[in-house]
Amino acid sequence: MRANFIFSEVWIGLRRNLTMTIAVIVTVAVGMALLGVGLMINSQVSRLTSYWTDKVELSVYLCTDKSPFPACKNRGAVTEAEKTSLKQTIQAMPDVERVEFEDQAQAYKNFQESDSNKLLLSVTRVEDMPESFRVKLKDPDKAAAVADSLSGQPAVSRIINQRVLLDSVFGFMGKLRNMALGVAILMVFAATLLIGNTVRLSAYNRRRETGIMRLVGASNIYIQLPFVMEGLIAGLIGGVFAGVLLIITKILVFEGIQMYMQNPIGWDTVAGVITLTMVIGVLICVLASFITLRRYLRV
Repeated sequence: MRANFIFSEVWIGLRRNLTMTIAVIVTVAVGMALLGVGLMINSQVSRLTSYWTDKVELSVYLCTDKSPFPACKNRGAVTEAEKTSLKQTIQAMPDVERVEFEDQAQAYKNFQESDSNKLLLSVTRVEDMPESFRVKLKDPDKAAAVADSLSGQPAVSRIINQRVLLDSVFGFMGKLRNMALGVAILMVFAATLLIGNTVRLSAYNRRRETGIMRLVGASNIYIQLPFVMEGLIAGLIGGVFAGVLLIITKILVFEGIQMYMQNPIGWDTVAGVITLTMVIGVLICVLASFITLRRYLRV
C-alpha cells in the first residue's frame, strides 16, 4: 500500500512539473554527455601519449655539401671520421638506448614512402637527402637534455626532438579535453540548480498533501522519498540519453579519426564512461533533491 502511494505521488509530481522535469532531463543529458566526451578524450590522449612516448627519438642530421644550416657554414660534408666519432659519443651517453645510422639512400626511400608533396618528390634526388643518426632514448623525458648535449658537436646540422612535436599535438588535445570538462562542470552545476528548483516547486504544489502526511505521523523519509525518486528518475533518463549521445560520438567522431591515430579507444572504454556518467547523473539528482528538501520542506 505504501509503495503504491509513493509511486502515485511520484507520478503526480512528474505530471505537475513536466516542463521542469524535461528541462532537468535535457540538462543532465547534455552535461553528462559533455563530461563523457571529456573523459573519452582524456582516455584517448593517455593512450596515445603512452603509445608514442615509447617511440620518441632524436634525429641528429649531419652536414652535407649544400647544407643551409649555420652549423654547417664554411665547411664541407661530414667525414667518415666525424661520423665514427659522433656515433661513439652518442653511444657513450647514459640516457641513450641505441643508435641507428640512416644513409642518403635509406633517407630517400623513407621520404618516398611518406605522404610528401608529389612535386617535391619529383625534384628531390638521393644526394639531396641528409644522413642522420636515429637516437632511441631510455627515458623520453631526457630528450631535451640529450639534444642540448649533441647540438654543439662537429658536423651536426640540426637535431629534431620528436618529443617537442608530440607535446604540441597532445597539448592541443589536452586543451580540448579541458574545455569539454569545463563546460560539463558548468552544465552539471546548472543541472543541480535546476533540480533543486524543480523539487522546491513540486514540494510547494503538494504542500497540502505533505501537511496531511505530517498530521497522520508519516516519517521524514517517507515524505521525502517521492521527491527524491522524481530526481532519481529524471537523472536516470538523462543518463540514458547521455549514453546514446556518447555512442553516437564514438561512431561519428572517434571511429572517424581512428585511421589517423594509433591505439584508439575501444567500446570497453565507452561502456565504462557511460556507466560512470549515468551514476554521476543519478547521484547529482538524488543529492540535489535531498538537500533541497531538507532546506525548503519543513518536516
